Amino acid sequence: MKKLTKYIPLIPAALVLGAMMFPSGCANTTTPPSGGPKDTIPPVLVNTYPLPGAVNVPTHKTQVKFTFNEYVVVKDANAIFLSPPLEKKPKYKISGKSLIVSFESDLDSNRTYTLDITGAVADNNEGNMYEGFTLVFSTGTQIDSMCMTGLIQDCNTLLPIKGATVLLYKDHADSAIFLHRPDAAAKTDDWGFFSLRNIQDTVYRVYALRDANNNNKYEPDQESVGFLDNPFRPHTVYNDSIYELKKFNMKDTALCLARKTDVELNVFREKPTKQFIVKKERVGLRTAFLTFMAPGAKVNSMKIRGLPAEKLISQFNPLQDSLELWVNDQRKMPDTLQLQINYDKTDTLGKLVPTDELVKLVLDKKMKAELQKSSQRDVKHQDTIAVFKSEVDPTTVEQYGFTVEFQYPLIQDAWDSLVFRSVNPRQQEKRERYTVTRDPNNLRRFTIMPREKLQNGFDYYLKLPYRKFRDVNGHYNDSTEMKVTLPNDEKLSTISLELTKVKSRYIIDLLGEKRDKVIRSYMVDADQTLVFPYVRAGKYCIRITEDSNKNGLVDTGSILEHRQPEKVKFYKIKDDFLLDIPERTEYEQKINMEELFK
Repeated sequence: MKKLTKYIPLIPAALVLGAMMFPSGCANTTTPPSGGPKDTIPPVLVNTYPLPGAVNVPTHKTQVKFTFNEYVVVKDANAIFLSPPLEKKPKYKISGKSLIVSFESDLDSNRTYTLDITGAVADNNEGNMYEGFTLVFSTGTQIDSMCMTGLIQDCNTLLPIKGATVLLYKDHADSAIFLHRPDAAAKTDDWGFFSLRNIQDTVYRVYALRDANNNNKYEPDQESVGFLDNPFRPHTVYNDSIYELKKFNMKDTALCLARKTDVELNVFREKPTKQFIVKKERVGLRTAFLTFMAPGAKVNSMKIRGLPAEKLISQFNPLQDSLELWVNDQRKMPDTLQLQINYDKTDTLGKLVPTDELVKLVLDKKMKAELQKSSQRDVKHQDTIAVFKSEVDPTTVEQYGFTVEFQYPLIQDAWDSLVFRSVNPRQQEKRERYTVTRDPNNLRRFTIMPREKLQNGFDYYLKLPYRKFRDVNGHYNDSTEMKVTLPNDEKLSTISLELTKVKSRYIIDLLGEKRDKVIRSYMVDADQTLVFPYVRAGKYCIRITEDSNKNGLVDTGSILEHRQPEKVKFYKIKDDFLLDIPERTEYEQKINMEELFK
């Protein structure tokens, strides 16, 4: 009876093949029919060799054959996935209606293998994708019996990651993922879901990897990784009736989301282990930038040859892995700026040591031609002024104020010359007070905040007068005036979040439905109520990041230090991350931070 059981999954396929082999009429088999409905039926698997559950499969020159009821093609060779993987990826060829998979090296003896072709095969004519199949066989006398499932997601957005590789190691050393292939592996589907079937009953270290080169090893300078904090032992015995192990149509959202998982892993990008300059670019006559391999670059000194050190203006980005440079000198600049820089660089022993380096910043031909304009009529107005952009958003002006960002650093300013005024509904005008602060992460960006609370129904004007600001190119600004009025649309709603039991520092972000844009953001370190006003009807989500070191960033994790990235949570109601905000609503939620992050 046990021998018959393993043939049951192929019976429906065999019936379909039988119907095709014995047509009811004597049609001309050499001429395809004309017209008729479009073929929307995917291929049907009618046979495999070896059969599912086969044991004592040869380890040398092994071939696996999948036969379908029609001619097929391989759409994605990377979707042909063997677990545990070999050093080289499986090879394949199409022979008639069969897909034949072969291996360049011998299989291990006494090992259970699974060969998954989900997402790899489509019919030859219409491209209908085959839903998938996982063939299990053993080079020993028995088939391993355990299974597990899980979810792989991005550590910042908590969105599922498609095509990630899940790796299981019986070797519990932290170095295992760097050095050798896993003892079992699987790929995630469109929903970041994975299942590992017919694995050994033992304790594993579990990792997830965005495997850029598909070699099933972790390369930290190129790839993202995630890991489970504690070793994991599968607790479910495989059988065909387990819902989560079936093949699903990825477009069926309800069915895919109904699958339960044993583990969840958040994937992050580690801080690179080596420090050196990886990119240099001259982006203007007096401006350039450097990109470092790792965050936290430390520059000890730098200067442009032929110029005093104080003539060089520089600024790191918040991660300190990108450095902008500007030359504050009006003399003609050469085609090549020679930057003498001393910074902490990784030596051949892997240690950071102060190193002198000469970086040549060269104007490319296109930029050189653009800068060497042949006549006055080629010069545009923007080439003669201190270019800047100014922004104000009625929905966020109370929190973020007005912003002015210059294209180049200023060498002369006059912020007290701004004119900030209000006009009330009776057309009475009044000068308003303001404060100006420079962005700590961008020395070219400034925020102008009203000192008094803005009032509904008032028009507010902020004017930058002509020729009050001068940049490193020696150019002065044009005049501009921004106008803003608080929204008075009665359809707008307000979200209020009452945060309780705040025991750490958190970054609270209001994001749109796709989680790709921050609409508003707050930092909190005590119980309080946050208000998000002027919200249009729609779907939103609340992202909460535990900023444990209070640096305003989401810090990454480390495999060797066994440290996860800083925790990110999305507040959800009844298992739904999306808040559906209707019109004209005062939407209030109470969030117990201790409970959320326990």
